[in-house]
Amino acid sequence: MSFVEVKNVSMRFGSITAVEEVSLQIDEGTIFGLVGSDGAGKSTLLRMIATMITPSAGKISIGGLDVVTQKTGVKHLMGYMPQRFGLYQDLTVEENLNFFMDIFLITGEEREKRRKRYLGFSNLLPFVDRLAGNLSGGMKQKLGLACVLVHQPKVLILDEPTNGVDPVSRQEFWDILMEMRQEGMTILISTAYLDEGEKCDNLALMHKSRILGIDTPEQVQSHFPSLEEAMIHRIEKVDEELAHDSFQL
Repeated sequence: MSFVEVKNVSMRFGSITAVEEVSLQIDEGTIFGLVGSDGAGKSTLLRMIATMITPSAGKISIGGLDVVTQKTGVKHLMGYMPQRFGLYQDLTVEENLNFFMDIFLITGEEREKRRKRYLGFSNLLPFVDRLAGNLSGGMKQKLGLACVLVHQPKVLILDEPTNGVDPVSRQEFWDILMEMRQEGMTILISTAYLDEGEKCDNLALMHKSRILGIDTPEQVQSHFPSLEEAMIHRIEKVDEELAHDSFQL
């Protein structure tokens, strides 16, 4: 069953088309990866799905709710972590988590239960009194994820969350995601790392505002030594076709 549906969605900023006629479906309890060239429109697409900006055309729904007309309902289903997550640098790890629990009115025994769970997941319990500004890059990203997870969303939207993070922290981050998927969470993630793309159930390749194809990582890579070579080949082929069409004009 598709939990996230994107139908013929476009986003224009004046004369610039950032996303053009994109359609995709994400099944409940799966990890859907979004990879592609810089400037392809990945972040813009994720921001539209996350209700941050309104599409110029098309329709997006999460759990059957329209992200434009039923935004309030959608926000309760969703957790969104942009590339630069808004942690408060002058607050401690625990104070940051408490802030997000206050926003979602999490109180009593449930508050302590979630504190232990999500800081434990992130290996941050020994650092609860450390200022967020003094954390390493990997620890900041894990704290950001804990803050996004604290209200236990049905769908998690992550925009290149492990960029610049050390390999160990990246693996710990993905261990959390895998556990969330096992519990039935739907995850949409863009990534610059193709080894992370291999961990996804389905993968979409985006280039020049369009989706070039959607398939399992195994099918995307088929006939190529690596996922990276398969992706480069597909992008170069599209660029050649576009150049040929322009020449014909």
